[in-house]
Amino acid sequence: MKFLNKIIDDLLEKSEDLSNFNLVLPGKRPVVFIKRILAEKNYSGFLPRFFTIEELLKDIGETQHIKGIALWLFAFEVYKTQHEEDFGTFLKWFPTVLKDWDDMLKFSDSDIAVLDFMFDEERIKNWSENLNPDEDNPRNKFLNFWRKQRNFLPLLKLKLQEKNYATGGMLHEMVRNKIEDFVSETETKFVFCGFNAFTPTEKKLVKELLKWDKGICYFQADDYYMKDFRQESGKFLREHKTWPEFNDSREFNWIENDFKQEKNIKIFEVSGNISQTKLLPEIFNELSNGNIEQFDFSKTAIVLLDENLLPPTLDALITINRINITMGFPLKNLEFSNAMKKLFHLQKQLHKQSSSYYYKDVLPILDELPKAENDFLIIQNFQKLLQERNIIYISKKMLENELSSLSYFNLFQKKSAKDFLKQLINYCFQLKFLDLDDIVFENISHFETSFKTLKNQLQDYNFEMDVESLEVLINQLVNTESIDFQGEPLQGLQVMGLLETRLLNFENIILLSVNEGKLPLGNSQNTYLPFDVRREFDLHTFLENDGIYAYHFYRLLQDSKNVYLLYNALSSGVNTGEKSRFITQLEIESGHKIENLVVENTIEPVNQDVMVIEKTPEVLEKLKLWKNRVSASHLSSYLYNPIDFYLSKILNTYSEDEVEEELSQRNFGNLVHYSLQYLYEKILGKVLNDKYLEDLITIVDEALNHAIVILNHEKDFYLKGMNFIHKSIASRVVTDILRYDLNLIKNGHQLEILALELKIENIKLSVSDVENINIYGFIDRVDRLDGVLRIIDYKTKKATNIFLKPKEEKIEMLLSNKTMMQPLQLSLYAFAVLSAKIFPENQLECGIWSFAETGKGVQSLEIYEETSLNLKNLEMPLKSIKNLILEILNPELTFTENIPVSFSN
Repeated sequence: MKFLNKIIDDLLEKSEDLSNFNLVLPGKRPVVFIKRILAEKNYSGFLPRFFTIEELLKDIGETQHIKGIALWLFAFEVYKTQHEEDFGTFLKWFPTVLKDWDDMLKFSDSDIAVLDFMFDEERIKNWSENLNPDEDNPRNKFLNFWRKQRNFLPLLKLKLQEKNYATGGMLHEMVRNKIEDFVSETETKFVFCGFNAFTPTEKKLVKELLKWDKGICYFQADDYYMKDFRQESGKFLREHKTWPEFNDSREFNWIENDFKQEKNIKIFEVSGNISQTKLLPEIFNELSNGNIEQFDFSKTAIVLLDENLLPPTLDALITINRINITMGFPLKNLEFSNAMKKLFHLQKQLHKQSSSYYYKDVLPILDELPKAENDFLIIQNFQKLLQERNIIYISKKMLENELSSLSYFNLFQKKSAKDFLKQLINYCFQLKFLDLDDIVFENISHFETSFKTLKNQLQDYNFEMDVESLEVLINQLVNTESIDFQGEPLQGLQVMGLLETRLLNFENIILLSVNEGKLPLGNSQNTYLPFDVRREFDLHTFLENDGIYAYHFYRLLQDSKNVYLLYNALSSGVNTGEKSRFITQLEIESGHKIENLVVENTIEPVNQDVMVIEKTPEVLEKLKLWKNRVSASHLSSYLYNPIDFYLSKILNTYSEDEVEEELSQRNFGNLVHYSLQYLYEKILGKVLNDKYLEDLITIVDEALNHAIVILNHEKDFYLKGMNFIHKSIASRVVTDILRYDLNLIKNGHQLEILALELKIENIKLSVSDVENINIYGFIDRVDRLDGVLRIIDYKTKKATNIFLKPKEEKIEMLLSNKTMMQPLQLSLYAFAVLSAKIFPENQLECGIWSFAETGKGVQSLEIYEETSLNLKNLEMPLKSIKNLILEILNPELTFTENIPVSFSN
């Protein structure tokens, strides 16, 4: 810590007793390092007092600082004495106005002058207001807004002063008027260490202390950016150097020439955010020359410019024993926080009198909230019900019927904002009695504390507040709270944010997320004050903020030897994939030799081991049972993927159905299929005439509703969006099939429906001299057209490969790939019907009626251009089917996974 050592050495030269010094620091972090330095120098006196500059101002101001939610609530009490407005609307603008007001008080001579300027500017823009005084237009709204602020903010200041409260800006204004008295009366010296930018009040305090010789300033500056006026990083320090207080008798300490010293700088362009953290082990391997066990990590800092990278960074550093995390982990990034957000969203839906709730708003809450043991079965049954009935929107009644036994069901009921807050506190309290791991327990405890803090603050106020406003308040608390990590700051690797590095120096620096928008933040200010107005009244703009961040960046680099800058090159979400302009400045202006590396995520497929299942004695026993019930769908499953066949047909496993927001192709087929079955059952066994079919056409909607009941779907599922379109298409398909049959009758054909969903079972098929199987299945429709028996299978897809005319040498393998599933199924059905003599005919036709091509009618299977099938001409496809079954039963062959093969030119 070169800079801190230099400060201590200089102070000890001035006095052996440091107790008369007050060290004013940019943050608390360096205190522990200063104490270590004093111990190393064998200092045995009393320690100096340590202040942050904010603490010093509070001491001088002798007032109580009020901020955050406490200030919001107090301000609303004042505001509603002047204007009628609900708390929720107030919260939409007040936090931004408060920040602007604090800037006015800190940086301008008068906040009233700025408010008057804004009001006058809006009056000029709205010069025609007297012509249309009642017109509700944006200009009038802006004018009224600043008219209200001109009256409200001075009143708020007055009311705060009456209570001896002060905002951050008010504190600066109050201290500004007390500086002379304070400096003249104090007897101790104040040492300002490592500051860069000051507010006018802070600057006045420092300069006044220097005039009275009661102040000492140590700046950490470098020739590189002090002499180059283009460098924004030296903007403020160059100004400080011109103070008249720095002269021949008091030097500006110190300006070094460290930045130009030789450095190893590497810049990594990384494809992905988390991918940056995966480079850390390689970087440490390079820094330690492969001897990581002997590496001194205390000289190294990892600086995270994106706090969300903390968890993956710790994962990447799992092999390092000593890590000190200076930055806290934000509560807002915890899983419990995400569950709270979704719970508030649901509560807001309750207050909007919604008749139903989107299932994706409910299920994540049930999944993510910690729960008692009895809750798991309740949630499991509820999820199963949604899947079985494909429920997208959950009614209030269903929510209550199915989840009322849930231990935290009261959180799903409509509550006032204050009652809901009490429920949340009680819920967190009860959770701590469950068997939770330490991290989850810590998360919940922090949230419980935040909820209690808010409850206590609300007790002094009686105004009405809605759940949406409560959510804003809780978010404010959560966004400003973090879980602090305990560690040893003087040993091991340091993981910190950029602001935590102030006054500290490290030999090795690794910065992650060095992207534009992260470093610097850029023009991301929320403000009602235009850029020109801020410049007019010397309020900070994003340009000053960029200068502050530039200084932190260059100061961190100037004393280092090894610098690794990583940035995410991918554009996604708010990330533009653009490297920070500070990197570009380094490359063009620094004079250092910089190595640029590009790290890309490989897009090559991972070498996947093919799954292979041996036919063990246990598997062969399962196959013996399978032979008694062999269906065409089993064989199709095997053709598609032998592993799927093994899992579903041999082990009898199945994947859970998911809730369909849009009707799947399979269920679209079922919708049409069940509708046709409902209709044709009414004329089953009859020779059809015009009237039968015309009557059926009039009740197609009735048939569809019947099918929806069979599918166990909610009718509301089909009332809008794509599902309404799917139902309309299904109605047209069903009608087209009925009309096709009607036209057959009108053209003189005779049609009789013989069977629907015909069950076939125990149909023996000899596949070899020693192996027999039993066929089973269901045939969608059997009819007789002009005396010809027809077996019909409905398909959602088009008919494919139903014209069989293979060469003799290819017959055995004819139906051995998944493109031949349809002829395989038709051949097996035809054999089963003919061999079992279910009908008197010795021959039949067998075909596909495609819902995608209803106008083509039944497309018949052809074998050597013959559509009339008998047991003789079925021998050819059956030979291939038998070989397929023998392959399945062969104990020497494994079940081997089919992996799709991609081809390239």
